[in-house]
Amino acid sequence: MKGPLFYSKILLFGEYGIIKDSKGLSIPYSFYNGALKMDENPSAEAVKSNASLIDFVSHLKQINSEVVVFNFSTLEADVHAGMYFDSSIPQGYGVGSSGALVAAIYDKYAQDKITVLENLTREKLLKLKTIFSEMESFFHGKSSGLDPLNSYLSIPILIHSKDNIEATGIPSQTNNGKGAVFLLDSGITGETAPMVSIFMENMKQEGFRSMLKDQFIKHTDACVDDFLKGDIKSLFKNTKQLSKVVLNNFKPMIPKQFHELWKKGIETNEYYLKLCGSGGGGYILGFTENFEKAKQSLKEYKLEVVYNF
Repeated sequence: MKGPLFYSKILLFGEYGIIKDSKGLSIPYSFYNGALKMDENPSAEAVKSNASLIDFVSHLKQINSEVVVFNFSTLEADVHAGMYFDSSIPQGYGVGSSGALVAAIYDKYAQDKITVLENLTREKLLKLKTIFSEMESFFHGKSSGLDPLNSYLSIPILIHSKDNIEATGIPSQTNNGKGAVFLLDSGITGETAPMVSIFMENMKQEGFRSMLKDQFIKHTDACVDDFLKGDIKSLFKNTKQLSKVVLNNFKPMIPKQFHELWKKGIETNEYYLKLCGSGGGGYILGFTENFEKAKQSLKEYKLEVVYNF
């Protein structure tokens, strides 16, 4: 048995802000993917994945049946037969490893599921987001449900606010463009839950809250608009501001050894770094108008291009 593939995702803009109703833009990233599988001779990795699926099923049973109903007899039979999630998506890297798993389980075992082929009204998207948020909370404690939504639909999603999301198109890439969005591998695994609790703790301070509204969300929203319009000049201006705001106010989410590198990008304008997911490790997202130049500056790190301008 091998199920369909579900892709990783990249939240280009909106990390943390979407908790407080900023705009966000999330795109599928097919470089990494995962699928449900069964093997005759499972590897140690497969056995470990299967064990966590057993716990996940117990979590799914606690979800209110008004939200979603699963075919538990088939699901449990498959899990007991050794089913696991075979995934190339790195865990704790901010590219949605749990989101892809949630999407795969919903796709195969949910009853009355909303499919990708029907007309995806705002109501349907929000219903899916609610279902996925409940499912994914098993992994993160609190989940927006956006990662699984992106993985399930495999299309870019524009977040206007918590209750207003839509499937969107993004400008097509310029294959020979010099500019790029890229991933920088920090070499450290990040954990979402502790990062989110630092953020929630900071939110109790009035100064942090007003910084979030007046600076972070303002620049995030502008970046989303610029990106969708294809206004590259304005996009880089706003990304630079966003990178600054994050360096000044989200230090715990940036691994210490990257503080100088972050600052250097802002000072030289060779690249601008931002959080990819909750931070604390995993990937860091980079934006540059000249990828060759950025590659030179960051030659000690592994970079992967996600999108070309």
